[in-house]
Amino acid sequence: MSGSGTDKTKSGRDLAGPIVILVEPQLGENIGMAARAMGNFALARLRIVNPRDGWPNVGAQRAAAGADHILDRVELFDTVEQAVADCTLLFATTARAHDQAKPVVGPEAAAREMAGQIRVGATVGILFGRERYGLQNEEVALADRIITFPVNPGFASLNLAQAVLLIGYEWFKLATTGALPFAMPERSERASQHQMQAFFDNLVRELDEVEFLRPAEKRETMLVNLRNIFTRMEPTKQDMHTLHGVVMAIAEGRKGPAKGGVLDGEQATRLRALLAEHGQGTLPSESGTVRGLARLLRRNPTDAERILWQALTTDRRFAGQFKRQTPVGRHIPDFVSFVHRIAIELINPDEGEVIGKDRSVRQSWLEARGYRVIRMAVGDVENDVAAELDRLASTLLETR
Repeated sequence: MSGSGTDKTKSGRDLAGPIVILVEPQLGENIGMAARAMGNFALARLRIVNPRDGWPNVGAQRAAAGADHILDRVELFDTVEQAVADCTLLFATTARAHDQAKPVVGPEAAAREMAGQIRVGATVGILFGRERYGLQNEEVALADRIITFPVNPGFASLNLAQAVLLIGYEWFKLATTGALPFAMPERSERASQHQMQAFFDNLVRELDEVEFLRPAEKRETMLVNLRNIFTRMEPTKQDMHTLHGVVMAIAEGRKGPAKGGVLDGEQATRLRALLAEHGQGTLPSESGTVRGLARLLRRNPTDAERILWQALTTDRRFAGQFKRQTPVGRHIPDFVSFVHRIAIELINPDEGEVIGKDRSVRQSWLEARGYRVIRMAVGDVENDVAAELDRLASTLLETR
């Protein structure tokens, strides 16, 4: 899997570029981060003059974040003169004026000159100074040009990797004509007027159901404003499909696991009672009433169901072993484990006689088929779900 930006499945650019020369860098981490910046912009040649902590350096390898191909080919030199001996065009980067009579350019102008010289076979080098005080006067004197950056004069210091990155960015942008690595995916074709009208008619119909378009004297103005919202979007056919699905989901009360479903705890229990009465001892088919009502119950969890489900799915002792609102025959326990043949029933406070009777019938039916039924009070789950899970764990041990 690719990381936040590096995709190992893609081939990198292989471009002839300038040589990056680090003069007496102090920290291996700074060398590694400079190498990483080089890798971002296809700069492959790195020379190091007298690194303080020696070479190779573990800190550099860690900070390079995958730019090992650059570190593996590092060239080491004892002096700056040795490092730049083969360069036919040499730049020195600095944030300080060295009072030397030589051209001073920004990174963009420097990149243009580098690209031109490299095209005709020149060897171009860029000097980067020490972390603490940069390049010395005699080192700058070796260069043909000075590169400085348009930065805040009151806070002009850049770290080593930042300086390398700025130069690398300008050079790579010029060498690749500024081509971006990706663009917006091609959208589906634009929605037709017929499709727009069908969606809008459906939207208006549902808004009329909830009496949104009132008062009556403002209805036409509201409709025009609504239509303009969608036409300004220039929606695609896929956009229209999505928006239509959103409207229908809201209209049908499909609120998923979010708090505030169309059923409360007592209503959900009564629904199960109705389901049991409807079943009359028969086993429904996959597409029968039980399946449809189970889906409705799953879409409308109570607070206690939500809390317990979250706990069951995150606790290592139970993760993946329980299902919520899944039919077992014609009954729908709150939670069931087919692996352990355990059903969990949540008991709401002040349950009526009809609800209690239905629960007892369901429990007897499940127990007759080898299921162990565990009852949990809603208040106990909401107040201390951990204790209820410990009790469940003990029951599983007993079952084994």
